Amino acid sequence: MDTHDFPDLMTVSEVADYLRVRERTIYELVRTQRIPSCKLSGKLLFPKRLIELWVAQSADYPQATVHLSAPPPVIAGSHDLLLEWSVRESNCDLAILVGGSTAGLHRLLAGQAVACGLHLIDPESGEYDASALTRTLPGLDFVVIEWARRLQGLVVASGNPLKIGSIADLRKRRVRIATRQPGSGTAILFSKLLADAGLTIEELDIIGRPMSSHTDVADAIRHGKADAGLAIASVTREDGLDFVPLHWERYDLVVRRVEYFEPPLQRLFAFTRTELFSEQAKALGGYDIAQTGTVVFNPRR
Repeated sequence: MDTHDFPDLMTVSEVADYLRVRERTIYELVRTQRIPSCKLSGKLLFPKRLIELWVAQSADYPQATVHLSAPPPVIAGSHDLLLEWSVRESNCDLAILVGGSTAGLHRLLAGQAVACGLHLIDPESGEYDASALTRTLPGLDFVVIEWARRLQGLVVASGNPLKIGSIADLRKRRVRIATRQPGSGTAILFSKLLADAGLTIEELDIIGRPMSSHTDVADAIRHGKADAGLAIASVTREDGLDFVPLHWERYDLVVRRVEYFEPPLQRLFAFTRTELFSEQAKALGGYDIAQTGTVVFNPRR
């Protein structure tokens, strides 16, 4: 059948061009019955009038175009040393944009990233409940994949000269503390750990402005600008730092569903199944990768 004989019908490629998206996105919209389509003589076709009406109706939802268009090849969100190294070593053609878990979710929702790394603990339950993301990412078709379990704790100077052994010691010893930016998973965890210990941030000696990464916290302590700070264990692999372990957390990647099947993310996840990845996780320390690649949450199930 020649579609030129039916000008009111569009092919997959024509609809993709019309909407300025990839053909894979069109097939996904058809599979989930979110775009008007039909099959004639076994060929997938789209009534042009209905597509135009569908676009007009979607205009009432400000983020419809954002959710359909292809985002830049960026993983936004929380800082993670193993992820940062894996993106580089896997040649997956993705870039890392560190800004904290909450900021990463905003970028994902705005169509500025293909995925977001995050570790947002529920202060009440102490759980990492990925289902809560359905309220944070309205209208976005996504899936949550476990990246790794990470050990968080207090980074201190070599030999732990202030003898810090718990969160409570941060007030007892008048420790100068480096903190993370508001909205980051580590800042939220720190607030919970303080609350569990019966402390408030106002009782502590907080130095300077909040740090934007775990590495920045470690550097501040290594150079004597702070005495302690909450960060992941892997930042202490270099000389000059000690570590007080406090909490194992789950670090996830929230991925736009259609992007999960594209080559960049597929190469990254394939790399996590290599011996090289396992060796690096062990060398960095403070990682449990037994469940790496596991689907943590799928809103469609």
